[in-house]
Amino acid sequence: MPSVFPSNSYRLTWLRSGLFWRTFFLLVLLVTASMATWFISFKLVERKPRAQQMAGQIISTVALTRAALTHSAFDKRRELLIDLAQDEGIRIYPLETTDQIIAPDASVFMTELRQLVRGKLGSATQFAQEVNGDSGFWVSFSIEQDEYWLRLEQERLQSESGLQILGWALSTLLLSLIAAAFISKFINDPLTRIAKATRLLAQGKHAEPLPEAGAKEIIATNRSFNQMMQDLARIETDRVIILAGISHDLRTPITRMQLEIEMAQLDPSARQGMQADLNQMDEIIRQFLEYAKPLESLTLHHFNLSQVCQQVVGDFRRANELQIEANISLNLFMNGNEIEIRRLLNNLIENALRYGRTAKTEILELTFSCTQSQQIDIIIRDHGMGIPEAEIASLLRPFTRLDSSRSQANGSGLGLAIVERIVTRHQGSMRLSNHDDGGLEIHLQFPLPK
Repeated sequence: MPSVFPSNSYRLTWLRSGLFWRTFFLLVLLVTASMATWFISFKLVERKPRAQQMAGQIISTVALTRAALTHSAFDKRRELLIDLAQDEGIRIYPLETTDQIIAPDASVFMTELRQLVRGKLGSATQFAQEVNGDSGFWVSFSIEQDEYWLRLEQERLQSESGLQILGWALSTLLLSLIAAAFISKFINDPLTRIAKATRLLAQGKHAEPLPEAGAKEIIATNRSFNQMMQDLARIETDRVIILAGISHDLRTPITRMQLEIEMAQLDPSARQGMQADLNQMDEIIRQFLEYAKPLESLTLHHFNLSQVCQQVVGDFRRANELQIEANISLNLFMNGNEIEIRRLLNNLIENALRYGRTAKTEILELTFSCTQSQQIDIIIRDHGMGIPEAEIASLLRPFTRLDSSRSQANGSGLGLAIVERIVTRHQGSMRLSNHDDGGLEIHLQFPLPK
């Protein structure tokens, strides 16, 4: 069905990937968005307290430096300045009108810091990030009538550097990604086990019981699934036993009736009609048993599919009212059950004999192809009237037969259903469609042998 929104084809690839990656990437997106929101909020909230803290440091440093210089003896000031520079990283320079000044960036933080410092030191206080080519944090102050520069190292006024914050963020993100991977795996593993067991059941294979452990919802789901598998296995076994019993109970009187017909004094036409009815009943019983055969009861081996196809086509070519155009590749091998594949081909051609004859001549014209490409392809096409599109989907259901206007022989309605089960046993696929030039085309595909 075409998409209602064509632009959906441009979605990100991971949206079409498995549940593990969907969950993982959604958790990554959520964690990243949360961290970005936290970082922006932190920067906005901590800006004013950080400005107040830095302003307090600057004001305290200026006040202490001014007091030390004012109260120290004149001959001791040089030693004091050297000690401040070596021990505290504080340098004092005279402020000259010829100083070359580079003002700091006009950021919101710096504007707020200026207002706080000037509120204590005076509105004439100057700030610079570089004076006469020497970078640092420069603040002007006065001692009596003299102006000075106070130079502080940038590290004294910074709390955490951008690299530190980035390192914390990356560490947190890495831990979050590891946690997201574990959470995704924890959610995905039970569903993966159920999906694998479901595929095995669909292929007719035995699936191991799911572990009844974990969260209570997973325990309840796995327990229900295990119970369902047990019920299906029991139903399958019961069906085989019942049909085997029916076969035994019906074939005994059928054999007796065939013997009585041979010995009875009957008109030849009546005898032939009764024998045909009994043979048809025996064939229906055989088809019931074939359909009831468990899917897993199959022994696979390597065999020459080309020879099987040639033998089946040759046997049917000898029949009356049948024309087969065959295209069979030589030495084409597959892994499977030769008897099952032979039965599959017989059922398809017999089905074509019943329903696919050409309307004018009442002769079956059949095209049979067996070739290899990426897989093994078997295509069988008749030249009859085809099938109404509305009936194609239901044709593989058990006991489904075509309408009486197209039927030319009675059947059990299990022929194509048996074919479909054989295809499933061999990990293949089956597609029915009406050919553009008329007639029904059945396309079978099987995996290449490994």
